[in-house]
Amino acid sequence: MNTHLPTTIDAYLEALRAALAGADPALLQDALYDAEEFLRSELAEQSGKSEAEVIAAVAGSYGAPDEVAAIYRDTEYKVRRAIEPPKREPRASVLGRFFGVAADPRAYAAVFYMLLSMATGIFYFTFVVTGLSLSAGFAVLIIGIPFFLLFLGLTRVLSLVEGRIVETMLGTRMPRRPLYSDRSVGWMERIKEMFTDGRTWSTILYQLLMLPLGIFYFTVAVTGFSVALSFIAAPVLYLFRGTRWVHMDGDIGLEFWSLPPELGLPLLFIAGVVLLFSMLHLARGIASVHGGIAKSLLVRSGG
Repeated sequence: MNTHLPTTIDAYLEALRAALAGADPALLQDALYDAEEFLRSELAEQSGKSEAEVIAAVAGSYGAPDEVAAIYRDTEYKVRRAIEPPKREPRASVLGRFFGVAADPRAYAAVFYMLLSMATGIFYFTFVVTGLSLSAGFAVLIIGIPFFLLFLGLTRVLSLVEGRIVETMLGTRMPRRPLYSDRSVGWMERIKEMFTDGRTWSTILYQLLMLPLGIFYFTVAVTGFSVALSFIAAPVLYLFRGTRWVHMDGDIGLEFWSLPPELGLPLLFIAGVVLLFSMLHLARGIASVHGGIAKSLLVRSGG
């Protein structure tokens, strides 16, 4: 065991942060929350003892900062291996890699997120605009500050909810615990902490951005898959002479060109299949990009 234990809780947290240098910011936030919650709870229970005495007393069960960091890294590795889909051998050919996306469950989860994002985006945007408007309106009343603090608190709750959605569907590691709020400090200090915490405002920015992003994701998903499935279904649609796919003379038409059905139907079917798999690749790409946006705006850098 490390015999050079920190003598204050803040020093312990700094040592833990240093021991987890290079770790995922979401993992760091979880570790710092757990450590601070545990240590301050022990300090409150063991009244009369100093922070140094409490840290020394729990070091045997909880661990020194470097030991705790090692446990979190090991646990994170095991959890990731347990929840991630089994890795498949990379396809050797270009076609194999292109069509192999059909076996990736993350691609379908990303598609579902794209469809869901418009609903969540509308909800987040409405919540933020309504909350900020009412907070401004109540600012002249005695309930103005409590209402605004309630709004900020609910914003952080929604941040955690969105983080769980992003991690589940997009595979990006997000915090599972909130930022720790020391309940022993006064209200004014907690208000100041909320106002000066950049993550508060970046979370609000993310929730506002989710409306245009959600509309874009939803539109791309619906349009792309609708066109792909329509192309694939072209041979069936050909049986119905009244559709816009078929001219009166029987040729396959797409507004600006027409082909005989013997050539047009196979081409439409092939184009539909290519577009369908391309949409799955696009969904994975959007998942990666959006996961990065969520992590940069919802997770405090450096814990």
